[in-house]
Amino acid sequence: MVVGEGENNGPPPRDLFIAIGLDQKTVDNTLANNKVTSNLTDVIKEAGVTDGCSKAVGNLLYRVATEYPNSAAPAHRPTLLKYVVTSKIKKAAQLDGAFSFLVKVGAASFDLKEFEEACGVGVDVSVEEIESTVNAVLDGNMSAILEQRHSINVGKLCGEVRKLQPWADAKIVKDMIDDKLRQLLGEKTESDDRKLLKKKKEKPAKPEDKSKPLVDSAQPTEAEINPFLIFPQPEENYKVHTEIIYSDGRPKLSARNTMDLLKAHLEKTGGKVLTRFPPEPNGYLHIGHAKAMFIDFGLARERNGSCYLRFDDTNPEAEKREYIDHIQEIVQWLGWTPFKVTYTSDYFQELYDLAVKLIEKDLAYVDHQLPEEIKEYREKKMNSPWRDRPVSESLKLFDDMRRGLIDEGKATLRLKQDMQSDNKNMYDLIAYRIKFTPHPHAGDKWCIYPSYDYAHCIVDSLENITHSLCTLEFEIRRTSYYWLLAALELYQPYVWEYSRLNISNTVMSKRKLNRLVMEKWVDGWDDPRLMTLAGLRRRGVSSTAINNFIRGLGITRSDNSLISLERLEYYIREELHETAPRTIVVLHPLKVVITNLDKESCIELEAKMRPDKDDTSSYKVPFTNVIYIERSDFRIKDSKDYYGLAPGKSALLRYAFPIKCTNVIYEKDTENIIEIHAEYDPERKAKPKGVLHWVAQPSSGVEPLKVEVRLFEKLFLSQNPVELEDWLSDLNPHSKEVIQNAYAVPVLGNAVTGDKFQFERLGYFAVDPDSTSEKLVFNRIVTLKDSYSKQGKR
Repeated sequence: MVVGEGENNGPPPRDLFIAIGLDQKTVDNTLANNKVTSNLTDVIKEAGVTDGCSKAVGNLLYRVATEYPNSAAPAHRPTLLKYVVTSKIKKAAQLDGAFSFLVKVGAASFDLKEFEEACGVGVDVSVEEIESTVNAVLDGNMSAILEQRHSINVGKLCGEVRKLQPWADAKIVKDMIDDKLRQLLGEKTESDDRKLLKKKKEKPAKPEDKSKPLVDSAQPTEAEINPFLIFPQPEENYKVHTEIIYSDGRPKLSARNTMDLLKAHLEKTGGKVLTRFPPEPNGYLHIGHAKAMFIDFGLARERNGSCYLRFDDTNPEAEKREYIDHIQEIVQWLGWTPFKVTYTSDYFQELYDLAVKLIEKDLAYVDHQLPEEIKEYREKKMNSPWRDRPVSESLKLFDDMRRGLIDEGKATLRLKQDMQSDNKNMYDLIAYRIKFTPHPHAGDKWCIYPSYDYAHCIVDSLENITHSLCTLEFEIRRTSYYWLLAALELYQPYVWEYSRLNISNTVMSKRKLNRLVMEKWVDGWDDPRLMTLAGLRRRGVSSTAINNFIRGLGITRSDNSLISLERLEYYIREELHETAPRTIVVLHPLKVVITNLDKESCIELEAKMRPDKDDTSSYKVPFTNVIYIERSDFRIKDSKDYYGLAPGKSALLRYAFPIKCTNVIYEKDTENIIEIHAEYDPERKAKPKGVLHWVAQPSSGVEPLKVEVRLFEKLFLSQNPVELEDWLSDLNPHSKEVIQNAYAVPVLGNAVTGDKFQFERLGYFAVDPDSTSEKLVFNRIVTLKDSYSKQGKR
C-alpha cells in the first residue's frame, strides 16, 4: 500500500525522499507515481535509512526502487541494500553488475564471494591503472584521433576503457581522456571547427560500410530491456480502477475489487499473471495485432504467467473458419504459444444467465427502438420510452428473444446506465441483439448474440484475466467496463490502454483492408504490399524483425502518432544485413560480348557470400565470353560523376576482371542498343573506380538462369491516406513492378520458398511461394538504402 503523506506510520514520503538526497524535481516526479512512491518508501525502510543518508547512496537506492529486475528474487533485495548503504556498492556499474547477477541466480541462494566478484566489491582501480588503460585505448585509436582530432567521439573512447576497467571511476576516466587529448592535439583551432562543420554536412556512412564504431557507450535503460515494468502485480489489484460520477446525483461508484473478490481470484490463479489476446475472426491480422500480441503474450511470458488466445466471436455474420485457422497459425509464427484457445461463444450460457441477473436487478431492459431512433435519442441524451418497463416484462421479452419469438431488429436488450452522462459509453449500451444466423463455433443453438461491450469485460472476469490490455480508442469504454462488472459483483481485471500502431503510406483498418482485398485492388490478404502479417511474411519479413520493431517502439500511452514505414524497414534491414547471403541478379540485362576470350572458354571464379565479414563461404560463378550487365550501367555519353561503362571506358566486374568497352551494336535503323563489345583485362592491371554486378552464360549459347523478380514500393502515395475522403485514389500505381526475365547466378537455382538473399547493389529478396521448378520468383523485401538511420531513427 502507498504510504500517504498524512499517515502515522513514519515520516511522509516527501520527507523520506528529501532526506536521502534526491533533488526536488525527482521528488515531485516520484510522488506523482504511486507505484514508484511505494517502492522507494519500502526500499528506504528496508535499507534502514529513514533518518537520511548521503546523496550518492540515495541515488543508488532510487535506482534499486525503480530498476530492481522483476526476474530477480525479492528475497535478495535486503542483501543488495546492505551493500549499498555500507558503500561496498558505490558506483552505477557495480549496481548494474549486481542486478545482472541476481537475475542470473533467480530465487536460488548464492555465495557472497561470487556476488562480490560480480559487482566489483572491494575492487579499487588506482589512478595509475586507469592511466595505463587510457593510454592503451588512445594508442589503439591513434590514427582515428589524428585524423578526426577534436571531433573524435570521446564517449566511445570512455566506453572502451570501461570495457577493460568496468569498476574504474567514470569521472576520472573522462577527465583523463580529455586531458590527454588536449596534450596531444593542443587547444581547438578554427581549422578544427571547420572540420567539425564539414563532418556534420557529410552523409553518414552506408550500412554496408566496413568501419565499426569503437564501443557504443550508451547503455539501454531497464525499461528498454524490460518494457513490462509498468504493470502491477496481480496481488496489487485492490486499488480504485475508476470513479463513475452519475448525472442524477446517485453516489459515485468507486470501481475496485473487494479484498474477498481479490482473495478468491488469487486462490484460483495461484497469483499468476493471466492475459488474453482477443482478436475478432473477421479478417487477417495486421502489424498492429503484432503489437497487441507482443504486449499480451510478452507480459505473461515476462511474469511466468499465461496468455489466452480468445476469439471474440460475437458476430456470426462476419466470422469464417479461414480467419480462425489463419490467426492460430500466425500467432505461432510470431513466436507465441497460447495457454489455451477459447471463444467468447464458450461462455454464451453464462453471459445469458448474467443478463437475466441484470434484468432482475433492474439494470437492463428490453428495448424496441430502431437503430436510427437509438442514435437520435443518444445524441439528445434522452431515455428510451421502454426504459422504465416492469422487470417482469423485460424478463419475459428477453426469454422470447432467446426462443426466437421476436423478429430480428424488433428488440434489443440494453443496459440501464446513465443517458445523461458525460461519457457516451454510458448511454444504455446494447447488450444483446437478435440474429437468425448460425454461429461458426456454437452452431444454431442461439439466435441472440451478446455485444462486444457486454461480453468482453465479463469473459475477462470469468477467465480470471489479471491484465486487460487494449489500445487507446477503448479508453472511453473503461467506465462501462467497470460499471458492468461492479453491477454483477464480479472480479475486476486491471485495465490499461496503450497507443495504437499507425504506419505511414498504408491502411490498417479491417474495413479498408477488406475492401482492398475484395475489390481486388491487391492480390489477396497476403499481398506483400499490405501490412497484414501474412503479407509481410510473404514479402520475406521475419517474425524476429517484427517483434524487434515493436519492442523498439516501446509500450506507451502517447498519442497515436504516425510511425514512418522506414522505421520498420530499418529493423528488417538490420536483421537481413546479418543473415542474408550475397548473390548476384541482373534485372534488366544488357548483353556484353568479351571479344578477347574464346567462346568455348569458361573461367570459374569464386564470389563471396559474406564479403563484409571474415567469412570464407563462397559460391562458384562462370566467366565466359558472353556476360550480362544492368542496362543502366552503360551509357553512350560519359561524365566525371559516372562510374559505369561507356565507350572507351573501363569498369570492374565484381569478383572478376576489369573490362573496357570497344564497340556498341545497335538494332537496325534505331538507337536501341542490343549488345556491346568489350575486352577483359586478365592481368587486372586497370584500376577503374566503377564496380558492376554481372551474370554470364554458363557455356556457349546457353542462357543464364532466368528468374522473375517483383519490386514493391509504398502502397499509397500519401503518408496518411486514411485522412483522405477518396483514399483509394491515393493508391500508388507503381507499387508493384514485375520483371519477368531477370538473369541470376547459377547458385540461386537451388533456392527454395522462404530463402532470403541480398542481391548485390539491388536490395534484399525472398523466394515467393509462386515459384515453380521451371521458374523461381523473388520478392524484394527492402532496398539497401536506409533513410531511417540517416534521419536519426525518428
